[in-house]
Amino acid sequence: MTETITPEIFEHLVNLAALELSPQESEYLRQQLNNQLKAINELVAIPITPDIPPALHGISYSAEIRPPIREDKWMPSIYADSILDQAPQMEDRFIIVPDIPHEDLE
Repeated sequence: MTETITPEIFEHLVNLAALELSPQESEYLRQQLNNQLKAINELVAIPITPDIPPALHGISYSAEIRPPIREDKWMPSIYADSILDQAPQMEDRFIIVPDIPHEDLE
């Protein structure tokens, strides 16, 4: 199998993510990513007919045995202040993050 993520592509991704990795860490992570892509490609190769509904599995999960959907409730964190204290930049209790460089896709 040819590697999808070459050392050059991986180095570009590392630079975009602003990571500092040793050569050993870089090679290990690159191999792991290639292994994950290989596994995904093996899953994609499994033939699935159109009559199989999405998320079908071997156990019936009918409405009778399904727990009710819980209500989403906002609960403030007791650690909010200590988390915000660690932010390098803040304004009005919002964390300021660096601008992400991008290109317009026109």
